[in-house]
Amino acid sequence: MQNIKAIIFDFGGVILNIDFNQVNKAFTALGIDDFEKMYSQKNAALFFQQLEEGKLDEEEFYNTVRKSTNLQSTNQQLQAAWNSMLLSFRKEALDTLKKIRHKYKLYLLSNTNIIHLRAFNKIYKEEIGKGSLGDYFDKIYYSHEIGYRKPGTEAYAYVLKENGLSPSEALFIDDTIQNIDAAKALGLQTIFLKEGMGIEELNL
Repeated sequence: MQNIKAIIFDFGGVILNIDFNQVNKAFTALGIDDFEKMYSQKNAALFFQQLEEGKLDEEEFYNTVRKSTNLQSTNQQLQAAWNSMLLSFRKEALDTLKKIRHKYKLYLLSNTNIIHLRAFNKIYKEEIGKGSLGDYFDKIYYSHEIGYRKPGTEAYAYVLKENGLSPSEALFIDDTIQNIDAAKALGLQTIFLKEGMGIEELNL
């Protein structure tokens, strides 16, 4: 890493513990046999992408899930299943962000949606209690708010342009290899967090 002015962090799996197996189990319990084909760390059906790009609102998402799967589940059941992947904040990661705040500009770039945003804000309040996630970053970029999601190049370009950064000045950290490859192709410096790794282990 050289001449780094800013670090762009992924959220799920890096700052927040998530479990794709849990969401798969939850939707399987509702009656979807092949949910993993519809949504996983590596793949998302079109309507999941549209939710994460802000092109579907919450009600439209639930209706699309029902229409696509023939489920009769209520909005509440679908919401609970969808949120089941969100576990807990990684305290070690938050502590690391505090320690490096004076050294770099820090940004969060997350593929997320309005349903998960409400849920993990609630988890934060319950677990941390004070302040908000925004206290750790110069700015947070949620895909459903900016209209772009990783690994689309527009998502990275949006953050770089808004903050006057050249790709070579930014370090991108993520636990999904497709997102890392896309960032590399744009010229960002990158760190791929393999399973079990935490940002507290990095020499930032």
